[in-house]
Amino acid sequence: MLILTPNLPDPDGFYDELLHAHTGLSKDQSDALNARLILVLANHIGDRAVLTAAFEAAK
Repeated sequence: MLILTPNLPDPDGFYDELLHAHTGLSKDQSDALNARLILVLANHIGDRAVLTAAFEAAK
């Protein structure tokens, strides 16, 4: 089941870390980082039903 309610203990800290990961990157490098991050997290989730629900929620 996809969790759509706030679920991070430190969402501001996470957002800061995400922004910091993109510091100094070009647009293409930033896009590539986002794509790799999506693939890493999708692999960690590993449940196609959850990932399909995430696609729908993101639309």
